[in-house]
Amino acid sequence: MKNILLLNKIAKVGTDRLDPAVYTFGTEVTAPEGIMVRSANMLDMEFNPELLAIARAGAGVNNIPLDKCAKEGIVVFNTPGANANGVKELALCSLFLASRDIVGGIEWVKTLAGDENVAKTVEKGKSQFAGCELKGKTLGVIGLGAIGGMVANVAVHLGMDVIGCDPFLSVEAAWNLNHHVVRASSYEEIYKKADYITIHVPATPDTKGMINTVALAAMKDGVKVINLSRDTLVNSADMISALESGKVSCYVTDFATPELVGVKNAILIPHLGASTEESEDNCAVMAAMELDDYLANGNIKNSVNYPNVSMPRSGDVRVCVLHENIPGMLNLLTGVVSEEGLNIENMTNKSRGSFAYTIFDVNGAVSDTAAAKLAALNGVIRVRVI
Repeated sequence: MKNILLLNKIAKVGTDRLDPAVYTFGTEVTAPEGIMVRSANMLDMEFNPELLAIARAGAGVNNIPLDKCAKEGIVVFNTPGANANGVKELALCSLFLASRDIVGGIEWVKTLAGDENVAKTVEKGKSQFAGCELKGKTLGVIGLGAIGGMVANVAVHLGMDVIGCDPFLSVEAAWNLNHHVVRASSYEEIYKKADYITIHVPATPDTKGMINTVALAAMKDGVKVINLSRDTLVNSADMISALESGKVSCYVTDFATPELVGVKNAILIPHLGASTEESEDNCAVMAAMELDDYLANGNIKNSVNYPNVSMPRSGDVRVCVLHENIPGMLNLLTGVVSEEGLNIENMTNKSRGSFAYTIFDVNGAVSDTAAAKLAALNGVIRVRVI
């Protein structure tokens, strides 16, 4: 039996994908081979030597020590796109919230409790909450992946002029874009043209604070900014200054920070982007399937610290080797396999930054001695024989 530790509540539809004849899972299991997690902080965790993989039921992995895991031969997965529709719908809601003072209007009406002439009072006071329509306005989408692409497409159907920029746009993502979405050559082009800007990029050292004084100065006066991706993408102090000056007329974000709470024209949503039943189910299912395929077959899909490597099973035994991405490693690995008299039926190898992964499907039995020889090679991190 393989033990799977659940660090958060994981939707049952996901854990149901784990065969009870193969897996034991729960919040109290010991020496887990796999972990399923949502938001639990794992940054200071010590990992048991049996741990092979961590599956994050969601896209963000800033709660997991990726480099530490890679060095210990622990593959970390996330679930890109599983919550995309939920976030897309919240982005659509954010466009409306930024256009009209709906939140302010609702709060004002609450103050009219007991007013017998509330209908007349509302008619007299409603003009203070008036706004504009989305149709005919320009939306700039920064990041056109699973979520950004969906937001861009739905905005086209709302009658908006949509421009998007994504230096890392995949061919698949490009095929899914509505042909009316115009490609911007740079973020600066979006800043210059957009009435609304929505951000859908990952949090990396390169994107930290990308929306700052310089970027804001390049935007149109009265621009509306939406950030449902990560709080670190926007410099809060610079955004507050832009709100106070009117450079930004509204900032909608899914991330409440102490300095933004109570700031006029900042609408703070309590991190609801993926908080739908459907998103949680989709993430749990994808995480469970990724974990199962890796533990059972050694296939890696949607890893954030190792390359994605998978191939159909062939031969008698599969040998999986996580190793450093250094010259000559593949020759060393195949040399050991040949010395042990094993015939390679099929193999694949890929690298990602400092780390790489090689799979061999071989005919014949793989002895403990052969596995130990592979594990002893300089640069090899972990060897599994499945």
